[in-house]
Amino acid sequence: MTAGDSSPPSSASAVGRSRVTLQIIADRLSVSTATVSLALRDSPLVAEATRQRVREIAREMGYSYNRSAAALRTDRTNIIGVGFHDITNPYFAELLSAIEATIADFGRSLLLGTYAEDLQRQERVLNSLAEYRPDGMILCPAGGSTAESLRHLVATGIPIVQLSREIPELGLDFVGSDDRHGILQAMEHLIGLGHRRIAFLCANEGISTGRNRYHAYREALARHGLPIDPALIYFSYGTRENGLKGIQQVLDAAEPPTAAVCMNDLAAFGAMLGLRHRGREAGTDFALIGCDDVKEAAQWYPALTTIHNFQNRMGAKSAEFLLQRIAEPAAPQKRLLLTPELVLRGTTCPPR
Repeated sequence: MTAGDSSPPSSASAVGRSRVTLQIIADRLSVSTATVSLALRDSPLVAEATRQRVREIAREMGYSYNRSAAALRTDRTNIIGVGFHDITNPYFAELLSAIEATIADFGRSLLLGTYAEDLQRQERVLNSLAEYRPDGMILCPAGGSTAESLRHLVATGIPIVQLSREIPELGLDFVGSDDRHGILQAMEHLIGLGHRRIAFLCANEGISTGRNRYHAYREALARHGLPIDPALIYFSYGTRENGLKGIQQVLDAAEPPTAAVCMNDLAAFGAMLGLRHRGREAGTDFALIGCDDVKEAAQWYPALTTIHNFQNRMGAKSAEFLLQRIAEPAAPQKRLLLTPELVLRGTTCPPR
């Protein structure tokens, strides 16, 4: 309506900024609210012409689905909460993408909370997620988490699946990778190439993946009668920065390594840069293996030899486990370990 125009407002503008309801749409079309509701849910009980007209009017009037009211009626929010310690690591971004794609097929939406490796922040974030009354949650705990630190969340009764990192004492469903198997493959490959001084970068016993990978490294050395040299082990979280620091530290050992296994691909990327700072190149002067096989790993030059954890399947299976747990809260606990595979590319070579 232009300035000075005295014509009556349309029914859509008459509603103005107030919330458009099913009743308003029903009155506009002279049908029942039940018909409008069924039409918006694309029910075959309503004629196609009526469904199309209802959708057109709802869009024209700016109708927005009232999820809160629906949740009160059905005791379902159709929200899946996801708590991750990190999404800057592409490995977890790939897990998240697989989760979202899977739950979308079942009409669920994703609500994400992140907390780095900070236990206090984790508690605040998970409490906030729980306040949204999600139908279930997928959780990758922060480093240092214990059963006690997460017991309050379990006590809410929200179905929970642990992903990648596990706290066994919680007794929750879990989907992850057989980290021990993956690192043993990497170590056997390096030892088979002739390496005897092998470093481990970004070891971390505060998380299940870190413990399993580090212990497998030690197991492989012991299996072949090789010494465990503390000078060749760098403890920290697996980041690019720590990978760079770690490789430089182990190269300064009295008897430096000729190869290294990294906690994850990010640490390996940092280690590749650290080698270049020393005038060396992975795959030519030094053998290097990552873990996770994020998409970026194949794009480096040289391309990174790494352990493929099937994160697309892992994320999808965690979502499937959760939807099953929501449907059957009393079902027996489920645990799935995917078997990783060593992917040989350009960063390994025999010792010089």
